[in-house]
Amino acid sequence: MDDQTLRPAVGSKEAGYLCEFREDGVYLTIYPDAADGLLFELSDIRQILHDNGVVDYDIITLSQIVREASGESKKLADCYISSEEAANLSDSADEITQEENGLETEAGIIVDVSRDRMTVTIRYDTKMGKKLPSVENVRAALSEHNIVFGIDDEAIRVGVESLNPFVAARGKPPKNGENARIERHFDLGVKGRPKVDQYDRVDFKDMNLFVLAKKGDLLAVRIPQTEGEAGRDVYGMEVPAKNGKPIPIPQGKNTEITGENELIASIDGQIVDSGKKITIDPHLLIQGSVGVGTGNIDFIGSVEIKGNVEAGFVVKATGDIEIGGMISGGDVEGRNVYIKGGINGMNRGKVKAREDIRAAFAENAVIESDRDIYIQDVALHSNISAGKRIFLEDKRGMVTGGLMEAGEEIRCKIIGNTAFVVTRMAVGVNPQLQKRYRELCQEYKESKQRLKQITQMLNTLGKIDISRLPQERINQINALTRSQFPLAGKIKRDEKEILAIEAELNMMQNGKIRVSDTVYPGVRISINSVMMNVQSEIKRATLSVKNDRVDIGPY
Repeated sequence: MDDQTLRPAVGSKEAGYLCEFREDGVYLTIYPDAADGLLFELSDIRQILHDNGVVDYDIITLSQIVREASGESKKLADCYISSEEAANLSDSADEITQEENGLETEAGIIVDVSRDRMTVTIRYDTKMGKKLPSVENVRAALSEHNIVFGIDDEAIRVGVESLNPFVAARGKPPKNGENARIERHFDLGVKGRPKVDQYDRVDFKDMNLFVLAKKGDLLAVRIPQTEGEAGRDVYGMEVPAKNGKPIPIPQGKNTEITGENELIASIDGQIVDSGKKITIDPHLLIQGSVGVGTGNIDFIGSVEIKGNVEAGFVVKATGDIEIGGMISGGDVEGRNVYIKGGINGMNRGKVKAREDIRAAFAENAVIESDRDIYIQDVALHSNISAGKRIFLEDKRGMVTGGLMEAGEEIRCKIIGNTAFVVTRMAVGVNPQLQKRYRELCQEYKESKQRLKQITQMLNTLGKIDISRLPQERINQINALTRSQFPLAGKIKRDEKEILAIEAELNMMQNGKIRVSDTVYPGVRISINSVMMNVQSEIKRATLSVKNDRVDIGPY
């Protein structure tokens, strides 16, 4: 419009319209309250525009401006021509009439069905006309296309107010069933992370190397698959749904299925989850040493350690423990303990077994076994006690310093040394049984004393009218009364166990010490509580008790 001359506006508020010719285009205002209540027809405004040289505009935009009659100025065209050029336009009146006829004709209705037959979109063909269709016409078009399901009446009502496409109907999609899934009742994500206590303190000696389960623990639950729910397309046809897929329970070794969908542990051990199988492994393998990299080990089952057990660390197991290296100041406790290397207790470590212990050597160590102990080479300055027998018959088979005690027999090659180091040997009394006997007697004494005190208190309270006491005091008396019954039961059980231990201790009258080489002076021997201090060397002999004296017999 740089080469055009701006002309004055045409119309006014009183005239009901205002056409303004600005630098950036032509603006049209239709007032809602025209003079004398005059309502403009579209053809009237088109003629006014034509007479003023406005010929290049969008008829749909003009139609909306006239229909809305908002009283606001809205841009209609970017340019206009002079009045002389407008007068020379041929057949302009006919063109306007033709366009008006097009506006009086309804736009064509196009019914567009999606490929999955779940969505129907209504579009308009403005070549046929530009008049908005009615709701009835849209529904009739849907019926012609056999659309019978999911018709949205509200969407149709809103959609016929403009020539914009809209969704007139939606089908019901099928709902596929959910696949079966496995819910695991354990978390392997904590493995290898140090344990954090309730005060957020990290224990780097507890590295959670494994997740344990006990017999009967619930490991996993299978959530069964569900059936699908059929859908329906816009033609009213049923659309089938897929049922969920089943999945087997990941049953591995040492597990069992209960109630069809639950997996439980059939033994104690660590949980091993490969994804497809959940297994309980009663055996734990440590490829290296037990130390800062692993933390302490407390395992339900057996443990195999390829390396060492370092100072300050603990290995406990309900099953056997096999150590490929040695124990250096660590604590080890299991059913059977096998150490291919030796035991260097460093005056701090302890090795304990409910059955047997085997090691290459022992030095400054504390070793306890409820059954037998086998040491291949030497035992130096160690406290070694076995419920039954101790064997040091391989290699040097030497015991020097410390204490060695067994319930039945000690076999070795050399006891003591030429420096007359004090070495104590005791047989004929099970040290573990003796220890238990002492503890049990102490507990029995304390329980009897406690029961006596309770009985005396109840006898005293029996002379008082309890109903006059406060409720809190009555509750204390009732608790005291109830406590005497389990305490009396414990006393009876302790008495029975004490008698059994005493009988077992009385049967231990055949203790022996067999030495295949030499017993040096400085050795102190106790056999069935009969003492002997060795004053001179003893060669190849069997030491036992006869006539309340230590007898030195042939090997």
